[in-house]
Amino acid sequence: MADNNVREFDVIVIGAGAVGENVADRVVRGGLTAAIVEAELVGGECSYWACIPSKALLRPGTALHTAQSVPGASDSVTKVLDPEPVLKNRDYFTNKWQDDSAVEWLDSAGIELVRGRAHITGPREVHVDGKDGASYSLKAHHAVVVATGSTPVIPPIEGLRSVPYWTTRGATSAKHIPGRLVVLGGGVAGVELAQAFARLGSKVTIVARGRLLGSFHEEAASLVARGLRADGIHLRLGTDVTSVEHKDRSFSVTLGDGTVVSCDELLVSTGRRPSLDNLGLENVGLDAEDGKHLRLTTDPSGLVEGAASDGTSGLWLYASGDAAGAAFLTHQGKYEARATGDAIVARAKGTLHGTPKPWSSVAKTADEYAIPSVVFTDPEVASVGWSFKQAVEKGINASSVELPINVSGSQLHSENYRGWAQLVVDEDRKVVVGATFAGPGVAELLHGATIAIVGQVPMDRLWHAVPSFPTISEVWLRLLEKYGL
Repeated sequence: MADNNVREFDVIVIGAGAVGENVADRVVRGGLTAAIVEAELVGGECSYWACIPSKALLRPGTALHTAQSVPGASDSVTKVLDPEPVLKNRDYFTNKWQDDSAVEWLDSAGIELVRGRAHITGPREVHVDGKDGASYSLKAHHAVVVATGSTPVIPPIEGLRSVPYWTTRGATSAKHIPGRLVVLGGGVAGVELAQAFARLGSKVTIVARGRLLGSFHEEAASLVARGLRADGIHLRLGTDVTSVEHKDRSFSVTLGDGTVVSCDELLVSTGRRPSLDNLGLENVGLDAEDGKHLRLTTDPSGLVEGAASDGTSGLWLYASGDAAGAAFLTHQGKYEARATGDAIVARAKGTLHGTPKPWSSVAKTADEYAIPSVVFTDPEVASVGWSFKQAVEKGINASSVELPINVSGSQLHSENYRGWAQLVVDEDRKVVVGATFAGPGVAELLHGATIAIVGQVPMDRLWHAVPSFPTISEVWLRLLEKYGL
């Protein structure tokens, strides 16, 4: 493409992560043409610096700990991990940070890749500063989709921005295991990486302003805290950081009480926000409030509200995944992407007008009712739907049934198994609206709860969904019995 030579496509997707790939794939399947613009690696954050490498770092420690917790196996396994093969396996799952296979998939799917940084210059118009040094002008007939993911939120701590700290990218792509690691933040990424590095040999301290895993039920979070402490992780909760220094390859982290914690690497994991900077959204009437980062508002199909029109139709700008700001989870972003891609095709064909119907293929309705989330620590936490507090705040006549996970399946899973489960029930409709499980191996319990919520399965019908024996899923029977069925 020559400089200033305008190329036209039906749809232009900005961001070639899992979300962008799914949007582009759906529109091409629907008979439209698509270009996808990416400044880094095709496959995005999840593939190279988040979900995949973090789980590759976590899984060996969990597998080893499980074997050590099973009588008959514990005497036959080593007591510590060898970091070298763990990092090698992580490198395998990230394809050593090469995106050749992802690019091949785009080509096979009929999606054109433009490598470079995208800048929206007007309705349906995108300028790209190519990685090859050239500049490109792209025009969309139907839609431009922002699928740029999210970026770390860096807290305003004195000295922090002048030191070589890690974000999750640095941690998941690490080439060495630090002797001492301090993690700022007690959210999902922080606790997962803290445990991964602790089991690989680091002495880890977590510093968090609030409690651990503040968005999850406290009972579940307390089980994770117990597991982290068992791995030797020092938890400094309800604690502020006042300053950070870096000297002689060592960090000094000063806490609010005056305590100084020293470490070899510092991981800042204090949240994320939609990555919308420098996209040119101000050129189409979307500006951030003074002193704040831009947030986009979308309809159930991902259509961005407030974008300027080019005079033919205002229905052209979409956002999906982290960029849309609803749920910073890869699986939920891919679900949103499928709805958005199908909605773009439907509007292009004239079969969708206005706001889509809830639970249709072109609406991301589950974002409101059933977002599944797993913390892959050991023990795990798996949650979907509303907490009891959220249900009450929404005006639901809610009840909660809670109990320890103590069934034959959990006893066989590992010695001294500790777990906890909760169902939140809408008493007027007699359906589950929320569920949380905590304990080793509970992630695989979550999809059943997600189906129950999305399908609005009545409690008395759930009674007939018989869990296999002996599995941890038998906890469903115990929950229903305690509920009164």
